[in-house]
Amino acid sequence: MSVIKAALVESFDQPPRFRSLPSPEAGPGQEVVDVLAVGVHPATRGIAAGKHYTSPKTLPAPAGADAVVRRPDGRLAYVMVMGAGTLAERIVIDPAAAIPVPDGADAAILAATMNPALSSWIALRTRVPFQAGQSVLVHGATGNAGSMAVKVARHLGAGRVVAAGRNRSRLDVLEAGGADAVVQLTPDEDATATALAEAAAEVDVVLDYVWGPPTELAMRAVLGARTRHTRLLDWVQIGGMGGDAVTLSGHALRSNAFRVLGSGFGSVATDVMRREFTDLVAAIAQGAMAVRPRPFPLADVEKAWAHEDAPGERTVILL
Repeated sequence: MSVIKAALVESFDQPPRFRSLPSPEAGPGQEVVDVLAVGVHPATRGIAAGKHYTSPKTLPAPAGADAVVRRPDGRLAYVMVMGAGTLAERIVIDPAAAIPVPDGADAAILAATMNPALSSWIALRTRVPFQAGQSVLVHGATGNAGSMAVKVARHLGAGRVVAAGRNRSRLDVLEAGGADAVVQLTPDEDATATALAEAAAEVDVVLDYVWGPPTELAMRAVLGARTRHTRLLDWVQIGGMGGDAVTLSGHALRSNAFRVLGSGFGSVATDVMRREFTDLVAAIAQGAMAVRPRPFPLADVEKAWAHEDAPGERTVILL
């Protein structure tokens, strides 16, 4: 019997283990592909820890949520199979779900960048009527996804981008690399509110990776400082680093052209998502945006799981 190497989740309390598995076989309408690179993203870790809605119901199960793969005809593709597992030398995919990767693309950079860039790309391209020239506030801009949101907004034509986050050094990097203004989120709520009001009162879109009480503060500050209350403000909830819920004033909704909506896999149709995946892969392959990959071999999967990514870096397992 032919076997392959894989990273298996054997317990939700431990990192995946380097193990052998029987080689996969394709069923009707499927194909077996060679895996080249897999990003170890927060969602990937959450799935392997049993904390994600796509976490496997039975163990052992392969880790990994997405991958850059080589198809039988030699073409490269990007696949996302949340919960099905991609950390193996070969996996079975539905060819219809394979997103074409341009020739010459760097598999490690693509694996590192797709997940952080996807949330802001999908939000701006599908969830709000964003147009080139409009302004964007990224609330929670100093994490990998938030930092990438600054680059995505600029790439998609934002006329002004405001980056708000806690890490001062990361804000300085963002200001040097594309943000028009930065706001440091500090424990001093009055100072934070004042800074948000000054920098972001007239933005058109907020990409929110924070939520919770910090977002309540940001909403009060931005809405209270707006001078054109009939100008639409779309506040897009993407992440929840600051909490899972907010208390929202009905007065805020009535006194402003103000919409609150979420962006995620459940909010976008499959055919639309596939189109956006294709466009984003092309943009990354062309060098429009990149996260620095920190490579590990599959045999060192436990070391990869223990590694803490530096700002602007993403752990990638190369096969």
